[in-house]
Amino acid sequence: RPEHIVIAGDSAGGNLALALLQRLRDEGAQLPSCAVLLSPFLDFTLSGASALGNARHDPIFTLPFAIAIRGFYASAEKHASPEVSPLFGSFAGLPPLLLQVGSTEMLLDDSVRAAASAAAAGVPVRLEIWQQMPHVFQMIAALPQALQAQRHILDFVNDHTNWDG
Repeated sequence: RPEHIVIAGDSAGGNLALALLQRLRDEGAQLPSCAVLLSPFLDFTLSGASALGNARHDPIFTLPFAIAIRGFYASAEKHASPEVSPLFGSFAGLPPLLLQVGSTEMLLDDSVRAAASAAAAGVPVRLEIWQQMPHVFQMIAALPQALQAQRHILDFVNDHTNWDG
């Protein structure tokens, strides 16, 4: 049942997760209970200030990588379309969202702007900006912050799913 489903993705997977939610909503399909977006790449135009401002601080997601990877995903003339950059799509009617991002990531502003758009659309949203954490830090088992972030994800999912066994 939809209330038992959670959509989640990190980096480009976060892009796909948000684009999927917007498409499901637009098609009138039932939506999952919530979504978790970890360091999502939501703006292929790279228009957020952090795309350049944090470029020298982000050891994992670099500007040359961002420029190259988006070329594999869609042609340049499509980078601003909501299907490719879901940051520019409507957030109205989406399920609750959890966004986690590091403060020094190039993609910081993607999460900040997405959270603001979701809140403005009345979507319950939780934005967590983790200080001095790299791109998708949640996957780095050696970081104590990764375990803490994973606990936050579990708490969020448990708070928004209606699982009765």
